[in-house]
Amino acid sequence: MAPSNDHPGEQPAQDPVKLIAIRETALSVDEVFTAVGDAAAGGTALFVGTVRNHDGGADVDALGYSCHPSAEAEMRRIAEKVAAEYPVRALAAVHRVGDLTVGDLAVVVAVSCPHRGEAFEACRRLIDDLKHEVPIWKHQTFSDGTEEWVGAC
Repeated sequence: MAPSNDHPGEQPAQDPVKLIAIRETALSVDEVFTAVGDAAAGGTALFVGTVRNHDGGADVDALGYSCHPSAEAEMRRIAEKVAAEYPVRALAAVHRVGDLTVGDLAVVVAVSCPHRGEAFEACRRLIDDLKHEVPIWKHQTFSDGTEEWVGAC
């Protein structure tokens, strides 16, 4: 049987943005993955950003995220833009704020689409746009005692 783009499952979902949140508590990959579950999705792409122990050749001892009050609304705006550009069946994004330690989850995003290629592309666009446009800032403290603020936008 030849594939048909006329099937409803090949089309974007009516309300694809399932979960958008900024949290001070630990993030859950399972929660985000579950949120994008869709019987019409043949591909689900998931990205997990974790706190690493180095940056720019220096050892990182501590890290904290803070955000502007508009950050969650900006995340939703970007999610809706991605959902409008790809045949997204479901999309979710959560970002952590507060003090984190090495290995903690900082951001988890996922997108499900009818096909894997679309899911990969949409997920990549989602995380890239979130990192560039959402007003979330990272404060790093290095082993040598120096500090650095890194802006997401």
